[in-house]
Parts: sequence; structure tokens; C-alpha cells
Amino acid sequence: MPTTDPAPPESRVPPVPPPPRWAVRAAHVAAWSTVPPGVWRVALVLGVPVGVMERAEFLAAFPHNSPLIALTYVLVIGAVAEAASYLTLGLVRPWGEMVPPWIPLLGGRPVDHRIAVLAASLGALAVTFLWWVLFLGGLLNSPSPDPGISAGEALFAAAYAPLLLWGPLLAAVTCSYHRRHKARPCM
Repeated sequence: MPTTDPAPPESRVPPVPPPPRWAVRAAHVAAWSTVPPGVWRVALVLGVPVGVMERAEFLAAFPHNSPLIALTYVLVIGAVAEAASYLTLGLVRPWGEMVPPWIPLLGGRPVDHRIAVLAASLGALAVTFLWWVLFLGGLLNSPSPDPGISAGEALFAAAYAPLLLWGPLLAAVTCSYHRRHKARPCM
């Protein structure tokens, strides 16, 4: 009895090769890069001395100097940044190949790698511009009353410095993801 392959050869999708080890590590570093500034912002709202600005100065930007509104704002900003950076892991994990089944309407469908590469590329450009040009450029060009750097400024810089890695690492992981999917036909 002859055996036949149930699917014609043109409908077979070649498997995606696994991500290289460096890409997995880079994705994890990118995902963790948003944690230190989030911790710094929460400490600021809770009144822990962080050196660059006082809690009262920060709260003055919110209606009625409300610590609750400020804490909510800081937690939402942190959650959005964490969620965005966490998506980098999708470029090296199975859920970057197939939408998890628990997601309504899309669950179980293959991820269109062109859309993932486009979104990740735009994200890499955005966070690179945001942190390298706006943050680092502003930090380097801001007038300082004294020629040295205070301990608070050093703490601030140390907390926010990992964000400088996010964009370039996301770009590198996106490039790896694109290379792995280049040989596959689009869905």
C-alpha cells in the first residue's frame, strides 16, 4: 500500500529555526531595561529620597498635590513601558510564532512575521529616539549649577541608563527574528 503525503509540497511551511542564544539574551536585557526607572519613579512618589527632585516638587505637577494620582500615573507609565518591553520576548519565544490560544479572536493563529517585524522596527526607532535623543541629549545639554555630579543625579542616571539599551537591543532582536522568518512564506 503506497503512502502519500496528505499535504502538497507547496502548502508545507518550513519550520522556523530557533533564535540564536545572543538574541534570547538581548531580548531579556531589553525586557528588564524598563524595571530600574520604574522602581526609581515609584520610590520618588513614595517619598524615598532619590536626589534629583523632592516628592513635593513632583506632586506639585498633579491636581491638589495628590499622591494617589501621582502614584497611579507612575504605575501606569511603568506598566505600559514594562508591557512594551516585554513584547521583545515574543521575538524569541513561541508566542511570537503563534498567538496564544487564550487571546480572543486571534488565539491559535500564526503571527504574520511581516507585521511583527514592522511593529518591532517602529518600536525600536521610537524608543531609541526617545531615550538617546530626548533623554540623553537633554541630560547632557541641561545647565548644571555646579561642575560635578551629585549622588542623586548619579542615582537618577543609573536608574535610567538601562533604557538606552532598549532600542538598540530591540532592533538587533528584530533583525534576528526577520532573518529566521525570511525563508518562510507569508501567511
